[in-house]
Amino acid sequence: MIDNELKITLEQRVAAAVTPREAAVEVMKELQHHYGWLTDEALHEAANLLGLSPLQVEELATFYEMIYRRPVGRRVVHVCDSISCWAMGGETLLEQLAGRLGIGVGETTSDGMFTLLPCCCLGNCGQSPTMLVGDNLYGGLTLEKALDILQREREGIETK
Repeated sequence: MIDNELKITLEQRVAAAVTPREAAVEVMKELQHHYGWLTDEALHEAANLLGLSPLQVEELATFYEMIYRRPVGRRVVHVCDSISCWAMGGETLLEQLAGRLGIGVGETTSDGMFTLLPCCCLGNCGQSPTMLVGDNLYGGLTLEKALDILQREREGIETK
């Protein structure tokens, strides 16, 4: 259950929106941040805050690939698979990362640190291939650069 402070903040955001649906993604992302993923409880909380049915919120949640309806790792690694990244080796990078992490695409490492997902476009085509780790965008990647980034992400989490 969300705390009162977060509930008030979300209610204010919904009230400031032209329509409740306009605030839906922001509300879902905040609840996802709070829970780690958009749990069924969070989905119902979002529906109540937005004045929408749970089905309407579910439809929105499953449309956006950065809303997670199942548990994910502490860091989600999105590897861009747009045409630009694909042409520059993004698909190979995704498969190599999966192999190095010991997981399949769409899976989470056994320690719960990373979930590896493809992403349709990260808008960084000039620096292909690109990946997003948490909120950090990285481009011009090689496997070595990507592994170094993941190691720094791991160390940053472990030292907190």
